[in-house]
Amino acid sequence: MLTKLGFIPEQASTLAGRVDALYLFLIGVTIFFSVLIAGLVIGFAIRYRRSRQGKAVQIHGNLALELLWTGIPFVIAMTIFVWSAQIFMTIVRPPDDALEIFVVGKQWMWKLQHLEGRREINELHVPAGRPIKLTMTSEDVIHSFYVPAFRVKQDVLPGRYTTLWFEATKPGSYHLFCTEYCGTEHSRMIGRVVVLEPHEYADWLVGKGPGAAAPAAGAAPAPGAAGPSMADLGKAAFERAACQTCHSVKPEEDAMKVVGPPLHGIFGHSVKLLTGEEVVVDDAYIRKSILEPMSQVVANYPPAMPPYAGRVSEEEILQLIAYIKSLGAPAAASAAAQPAP
Repeated sequence: MLTKLGFIPEQASTLAGRVDALYLFLIGVTIFFSVLIAGLVIGFAIRYRRSRQGKAVQIHGNLALELLWTGIPFVIAMTIFVWSAQIFMTIVRPPDDALEIFVVGKQWMWKLQHLEGRREINELHVPAGRPIKLTMTSEDVIHSFYVPAFRVKQDVLPGRYTTLWFEATKPGSYHLFCTEYCGTEHSRMIGRVVVLEPHEYADWLVGKGPGAAAPAAGAAPAPGAAGPSMADLGKAAFERAACQTCHSVKPEEDAMKVVGPPLHGIFGHSVKLLTGEEVVVDDAYIRKSILEPMSQVVANYPPAMPPYAGRVSEEEILQLIAYIKSLGAPAAASAAAQPAP
């Protein structure tokens, strides 16, 4: 009913109902106490007006009353805290089996790429009933990725990665907005999220089905097939930059390349730096190692890698990350202790 009245957007994700319940509880508490306080003010003003009682009677303490007006707000505040903390922890921790999609914000458009190779602009196709994780960055200024029907919003920042996840519950087309003022064309930085049935999404990935037939205005034309995957594109970028001259991508190449640490099986493992610090190889670590390699040199390797800031785009960095992720598990336990890009 509230959706039909325009009070709240349509609920179309697993998070939407939980967020709305908390929101409506806060609205209810606000209305209740607003009416209560206003009523008491008006009631006391009438009952204890000067013409009826010329001199006030002073009360010097009432323990039960003080405990009541302290205890009730405390219980309400703690209920809100625990409830909102549970929702927050759910929102910021994507499921392990989430389908990853990469997003780059740019004045004034959203560029999106699926691991299988499909690219989109201002339009995102996803399957219903499957957790979706967005790894996002910006090429210029701060943007904010917001889908009202999913009740999810996350700032997209230049120079770092942020993540957002959702699980759409029903097929349809839903508004996508940038909610951070990002320049003169900010109001036109809009798009849509198209939720498909799983089999329709599988067809769309290879350029078939209704979802692939009519892209939104301004969207990149859908190819007849999925085309190169992100890992394939990352491998091509890796070879164009001649990274293979210093880094090995297979265990049998390790002995031949000693300038840079090996890359196979490193993602998600810890590496030790020259400073003695240990860091986990994640998206942010790989990105910084590409752009500012001198800031985190791996122990036992020379600081020989040139910086690639300004030489690779954000999209190419995401493709390189996808390629490094695809290089498989380490051949031996010792491999986890050394490698880094």
